[in-house]
Amino acid sequence: MSDSISVFAAHADDYHAQRRRLVPCFEEFYGTAVATLAMRSGEMARVLDLGAGTGLMSAAVLARYPDALIVLVDGAAAMLGQAEERLPAGSISTVTADLREQLPAGPFDAVVSALAIHHLEHADKRELFARIHGALRPGGVFVNAEHVSGPNAWLERRYRSAWRDACGAAGASAEEIADAEGRMVMDRSIDIATQLGWMAGAGFGDCDCFFKQLHFAVLAGWRAAEEPDGAAARG
Repeated sequence: MSDSISVFAAHADDYHAQRRRLVPCFEEFYGTAVATLAMRSGEMARVLDLGAGTGLMSAAVLARYPDALIVLVDGAAAMLGQAEERLPAGSISTVTADLREQLPAGPFDAVVSALAIHHLEHADKRELFARIHGALRPGGVFVNAEHVSGPNAWLERRYRSAWRDACGAAGASAEEIADAEGRMVMDRSIDIATQLGWMAGAGFGDCDCFFKQLHFAVLAGWRAAEEPDGAAARG
């Protein structure tokens, strides 16, 4: 993942503007991710943002939960520097670390991630899901707004073609699209069904896809709540 960190660090200054052009469904994508946090009752006081970049997901979370404290983790210090400039100082803390390293100490009410975990090798994804589950409080939620692969080669090609057209309509230049495709060579995306299975295997319940458009999907699952007698129950 270190190669991808250096590539994205080089784009830190224009990353925010580019993201809106290269994720044509930006509002629905991030909006659904944040809305999913509220699907069950419970406190949303402490949130972990993995692969936080310039803080786009954290900003969306704070817009809905202004009193939340968010820990942003990313391997690119330059990206986190942008987040520190954009977000309220009293609402965030940042940690420069690779997602394969130990997570900040929990428990967290939610763990969120946007367009980051797909850079990991598949074995590292599965291991990370288990660590995320362990970092959540009982009843906490994991929301992953992710770049996913198509379930077969034909759909993958169709998604890519439709994505190019949508990016162009959103104002992305041919050079921006070509650069993005060059970075995608480092992606290790996988289909939704496989990821949901891995999340369930890590202990998450009620795992599902709550939004999908082409390569962009919002996946979520909950850690079981615990009754006073230790029995699992839904929140």
